[in-house]
Amino acid sequence: MKIVIIGGGKVGALLASELTNENHDVVIIDEDKEKVKLFSETMDVMTLHGNGALASVQREADVDESDLVIAVTAQDEMNILACIVARKLGCPNTIARVRNRGYAEQMYMLKDDLGLSMVINPELLAAKEFYGLLQMPAFMNRDSFAEGRAENVELAVDKDSVLNGLCLKDMSSKVNVKVLVCAVVRDGKVFIPDGNFVLSEGDKIYVTAPARMLAKLTHELKLRSRKSKNVLIVGGGKIAEFLAPMLLKSGTRVKIIESDRNRCSYLAEIMPDASIICSDGSSQAVLKMHNIEHMDAVLPLTNIDEENIIIAMFARRVGVPQVLTKINRMEYGEILGDRGADALVSSKELCSYEVVRFVRAMENTGGSAVLTIYKLADGKAEAQEFAVTDATKNLGVPLMNLKLKPGILIACISHKGKIIIPGGSDMLSSGDTVVVVTTAGRAIIDLNDIFA
Repeated sequence: MKIVIIGGGKVGALLASELTNENHDVVIIDEDKEKVKLFSETMDVMTLHGNGALASVQREADVDESDLVIAVTAQDEMNILACIVARKLGCPNTIARVRNRGYAEQMYMLKDDLGLSMVINPELLAAKEFYGLLQMPAFMNRDSFAEGRAENVELAVDKDSVLNGLCLKDMSSKVNVKVLVCAVVRDGKVFIPDGNFVLSEGDKIYVTAPARMLAKLTHELKLRSRKSKNVLIVGGGKIAEFLAPMLLKSGTRVKIIESDRNRCSYLAEIMPDASIICSDGSSQAVLKMHNIEHMDAVLPLTNIDEENIIIAMFARRVGVPQVLTKINRMEYGEILGDRGADALVSSKELCSYEVVRFVRAMENTGGSAVLTIYKLADGKAEAQEFAVTDATKNLGVPLMNLKLKPGILIACISHKGKIIIPGGSDMLSSGDTVVVVTTAGRAIIDLNDIFA
């Protein structure tokens, strides 16, 4: 497909990389000549210097012949205008990044009137991700499927874990919850395991389970299950603005440290129940003064990755039970491992997942549409949720009789609202949704692509 990206910032650059990797023809428009030059030299994309909201610039980029326009500049108004212009020129699909809290609420109501196919808010996506992790502190990551009825969670296997040395075919006898280990990361390599796989200390595992069984799973594995009730957020940016009200509503006590006085005044006005502190949150003395060691969770959410990492490492050193860190450059996470935080969250990556899912669904005409997509194991594996339709092959065939391509696992089936962790006798039916896990680099557009 031909895709035009308006805005070459962090989100635009990541989207361009992801979409070119999936063999789409990408054009990037940006007003910064240096950015345009860098993209042309380092990426397999077409570039154009100019204001992406102008019809003349969009015509030069052949927007009228494009399948999708994605507007992700730093200005909400420009993104909305660029998408309106693109629709007027004849582009059938448009996506706008809208970050302003007030605009975002209106956009979901006016989306159809403005001709927008999707509205994305990276900071809101990140806030929801942080909120989910704070509700279940035992898990390093949580991804939801089947409208929240099923989840895929990341766990670490430590020396004293009941999972250490466990053969997966014996898991049901050791853990009194029906779950499925769908991916394992060991020594930097990802495995899609079968029943004979033996877990070992140091493994990171991805487990699919019904959402209602997560609490029981933490009990069976003797993991920390009490949700964080005292949360310290360092950095009062947009993620904090979205996240804090969610936490306050759930009964969590929230303290935000922000250095900008005007921003503090704004946050105090919109969140009177939160404790807003105007100070330098990167200072260890300030953190100690505000009782960091007594917090259930600390979230460094500043705009500087290095600062977030240092704050997170200090929080770990003083014994904070849960540390969740915002990060832009995910390669830092690969270097740090688990020393810097229990989980690293990138708003631009969450945004990218949403757009890639939408693009794959666009490619799939009449087949089994992609409903949800998540990257697992630092991008080395992928979990996708598909709708099962009458066009899906092998309906009504027991899974034990199916031949799947190598490195593919059916992790979960949602049948008439019931979540099924599949066994050999289970089968796919039209109207179901199914979660498929596979190694990275294998883009599955249609559910039928999983069959050998």
